Amino acid sequence: MASSTNSSTAVDDEVRQLYERYQAAESDAERREIALEMGKLDGRRHAEIYAALEDE
Repeated sequence: MASSTNSSTAVDDEVRQLYERYQAAESDAERREIALEMGKLDGRRHAEIYAALEDE
């Protein structure tokens, strides 16, 4: 369970950093690139959730 918590914390930190970068972005192109990174991260989070559910 601890590894799940550590993974979740790392993901939360990554989300926070991406959000801060998005807010500081100076162009639409930069915001679009960051939004794509956010989407990839969200996909990984969902994959981890479904994998954990399958293990139960």
